[in-house]
Amino acid sequence: VGEVTDVRSLAGKRIVTSFPNLTRNYFDAMGADKTTQIKCISGSVEASCGLGLADGIVDLVETGTTMRAAGLEEVSTIMKTECVLIANKSTSHPELVETIRKRIAGYLTATKYVMVTYNIHRSSLERAKNITPGKKSPSIMPLERGDWVAVSALVLKKSASTVMDELEDVGATDILLTSIVNSRMGD
Repeated sequence: VGEVTDVRSLAGKRIVTSFPNLTRNYFDAMGADKTTQIKCISGSVEASCGLGLADGIVDLVETGTTMRAAGLEEVSTIMKTECVLIANKSTSHPELVETIRKRIAGYLTATKYVMVTYNIHRSSLERAKNITPGKKSPSIMPLERGDWVAVSALVLKKSASTVMDELEDVGATDILLTSIVNSRMGD
């Protein structure tokens, strides 16, 4: 199809998706004279264009990284979505609902934060704590060298590089960032 800048140019073409009803409704609403050929597949929808199976795709995209890696670009957004947990107040499984809520909250925390760990002289600890207050408080452990401590704290992923620079500026050493796979924050 070449470069597509207007989604209407895909009407009547071959579209591959895991969401055939949504896709059909979307193209039908355009009122195109041509019938759009919609093929339903599961898995790697973004590979369809590169394999010559489709002229365009309709897919669920979080960041677009996989889509761009396949040489595709977003032309139109059909809908914005979010995932929510809705519980019946009268559920006979409140423990299960709470377990699921904690798992979702833990995952969301893990996607937003990294753990920074560093060593710092006690005389600079207050300045370092101002940089890394953590979600509740940093964890501080004495080192064998009595005038030094090890500090661990959660920091926002998007600020992590700046935090490392600021810690180094106040004298922190051995600064490490660790990814978080999942978490439980006691909330």
